[in-house]
Amino acid sequence: MKVKTKQQFRIRRHYRVRGKVSGTAAKPRMSVYVSNRHLYVQFVDDVAGATLASASSQALDVKKLTVAVAKQLGTAAAAAAKAKGIETVVFDRGGFAFKARLKALADAAREAGLKF
Repeated sequence: MKVKTKQQFRIRRHYRVRGKVSGTAAKPRMSVYVSNRHLYVQFVDDVAGATLASASSQALDVKKLTVAVAKQLGTAAAAAAKAKGIETVVFDRGGFAFKARLKALADAAREAGLKF
């Protein structure tokens, strides 16, 4: 089936990435979702099918999604993961382009102590 929209192409890319990336309890998957208004991060154990920790830009109470907000979210997500005892993760960009916001989020999480 031919891809017709950007959304369909992102979902196809996401399935391709998810075929290669899987999280466990020892090394969960750091799943990132980007909507028009917010960023969401979840730490998922795919073996048990459970979310271990999460963070979102909604909790930061921001008006506009920027690189600075992504940095704050990366730090907050790393803090939430550390509170649950998570040190190393597998990064899952969810089919989104690894550009300014996602790169800032990942770099901030690394600086806060998470290992990818």
